[in-house]
Amino acid sequence: MSESTPGMSFEDALKALEDVVRKLESGEVPLDESITLYERGEELRKLCQARLDAASARIEKIVAGAGGQPAATAPFDEPGL
Repeated sequence: MSESTPGMSFEDALKALEDVVRKLESGEVPLDESITLYERGEELRKLCQARLDAASARIEKIVAGAGGQPAATAPFDEPGL
C-alpha cells in the first residue's frame, strides 16, 4: 500500500484495487486495517474512474466516417458504434 496512486497506470491501480477488495471480503482483516484498506480502495477507484473518463473523452473526439477518415465527434456510447 505504499505505492502512490497518481503515478500508477490504470492496470496497476485496478490490480491494487482488486487486492484491496479481496482482503476486505476475506473478513480476516482487523477493523483499523479495514478502514485503511477502504480509504486506499477509494483512492484507487477514483484514479481508475479518472483514467476511464479521460479515455472516454479521447474516444468521443474521433468517430470514423466513410473510408475510415475521422468525420465528426460523438459520444462514446452512441448507438451504432
